Amino acid sequence: MGSHEEERLLLEEGHVESGNDGLYTGNGSVDFKGNPVLKSKTGNWRACPFILGTECCERLAYYGIATNLVSYLTKNLHQGNVSAATTVTTWQGTCYLTPLIGAVLADAYWGRYWTIAAFSTLYFIGMCTLTASATIPYFKPPECVDSVCPSASAAQYAIFFFGLYLTALGTGGIKPCVSSFGADQFDDTDPVESVKKGSFFNWFYFSINIGALISSSLIVWIQDNAGWGLGFGIPALFMGFAIASFFSGTSLYRFQRPGGSPITRMCQVLVASFRKWNLDVPDDSNLLYELRDKSSAIQGSRKLMHTDELKCLDKAAVISDAESKRGDYSNAWSLCTVTQVEELKILIRMFPIWATGIVFAAVYAQMSTMFVEQGMVMDTAIGSFSIPAASLSTFDVISVIFWVPMYDRVLVPVAKMFTGQDRGFTELQRMGVGLFLSILCMSAAAIVEIFRLSYVVDTAAAAPMSIFWQIPQYFLLGAAEVFTFIGQLEFFYDQSPDAMRSLCTALSLLTTALGNYLSSFILTVVTSLTTQGGQPGWIPDNLNVGHLDYFFWLLAALSFFNLVVYVFCARMYKSKNAS
Repeated sequence: MGSHEEERLLLEEGHVESGNDGLYTGNGSVDFKGNPVLKSKTGNWRACPFILGTECCERLAYYGIATNLVSYLTKNLHQGNVSAATTVTTWQGTCYLTPLIGAVLADAYWGRYWTIAAFSTLYFIGMCTLTASATIPYFKPPECVDSVCPSASAAQYAIFFFGLYLTALGTGGIKPCVSSFGADQFDDTDPVESVKKGSFFNWFYFSINIGALISSSLIVWIQDNAGWGLGFGIPALFMGFAIASFFSGTSLYRFQRPGGSPITRMCQVLVASFRKWNLDVPDDSNLLYELRDKSSAIQGSRKLMHTDELKCLDKAAVISDAESKRGDYSNAWSLCTVTQVEELKILIRMFPIWATGIVFAAVYAQMSTMFVEQGMVMDTAIGSFSIPAASLSTFDVISVIFWVPMYDRVLVPVAKMFTGQDRGFTELQRMGVGLFLSILCMSAAAIVEIFRLSYVVDTAAAAPMSIFWQIPQYFLLGAAEVFTFIGQLEFFYDQSPDAMRSLCTALSLLTTALGNYLSSFILTVVTSLTTQGGQPGWIPDNLNVGHLDYFFWLLAALSFFNLVVYVFCARMYKSKNAS
């Protein structure tokens, strides 16, 4: 009687169409013990508070280090400005490269849950090490005496950098897995839960920015005024809270089984197709090799339908005469299933969309570089109080916090009436809006700079123009984040093969690192070209005699060109089709 009543309630709520099978998820998820899971008792929004709490606390810990790290390096470790800046950028770049390690481990061997658990522990140990390096007298670098600042000892450097890079490794196992693990809590074969999954990504990004807001305001103030022992200790405590929050929801989670190394599977397709380069691909795709039962040869993955693109890769699934005579189809280096071939095709199709995210990331990088430089030569005074130029980034966070619920509660219902999409916009449409907003952001920054230069009276002093004129460009950038970055999270989760979701999320994070490198490259080229012949260039040390507005217009033009390429790629893109 209990099971029939449970099914009846699920039917009334629209979770299933009919039959007892509707009681369970249709995407292959299991519980902690590996058993099929009931929709009514696991996953969905009931599991998400633990995951969102984990992400909020982890991001608070991360930004608790990153936001003010350059200050600690210069004032406490007594590094020079160039050395400190290099240390920070190298560490941040590492933080966006290590997700590739965590992603491969999650997809291939451990699963997302255990990868998050293991790397969170490393993260916490790293945070505690940093706290010790700023608290224990033997580990603390010596303080300056008058103008003499002794260098830190080798042991002090070692303990600090060990803790710093242990956190970089820790974040590499969390970044690519937490958003995917949260999305795993929604069954994408259920139309109702699939819509909720789109909403999850919005609130996931919201939780990130709540953590960032607390760090960029309260934690930074504590570090500057109450000491770095407490300034590192509080983020370490919150990392402990993140681990506790994550484990607390274990009984409610839905789990996806790891499917083996995605890199190995891709290599097998390439090798098998090369070995069979002289074989013809049959016109009937049913003649290509695939398991005949419902399950896929890849654990934790559903079968993928054959597509007609990139037929050269289909050769990997062609059954040769020798294989047919032997009846042995077990060597994946000479014969791959259609699903395995389609996995690689999906990644290749996603590549152009992925690449356009690099330019957006280069625009986003201006928030912590050129926007700050621009703000430093504006009027930062409010009465007797001076506003740090970097603190204007708070308006970017406020913009995100404003736009996430606005998008989820207002824009989606309105857009749904026009587009007919359950989520209001498709992932591709959403990212396109964000790319358009990035053009407006750079244009706003350029216009502000034009007006700032017109206010310059003394080239040796800041322009008498309030720094608050920068708010529109920060606000536009925050809105662009909500559309582009969250759209990327949705896109790379929904469109990636089931057994490659962590890897694809890591690849989306990689655009941030590459965007920073692209920004540095553009800056280097612009400086080299515009300083020829003894000219001050667009971006001299004294911006009052330069043309930072030209640099912003260049990025706006590059963003426009990037949007045109994106629209073309998006129109050509073919969504994956699981069977």
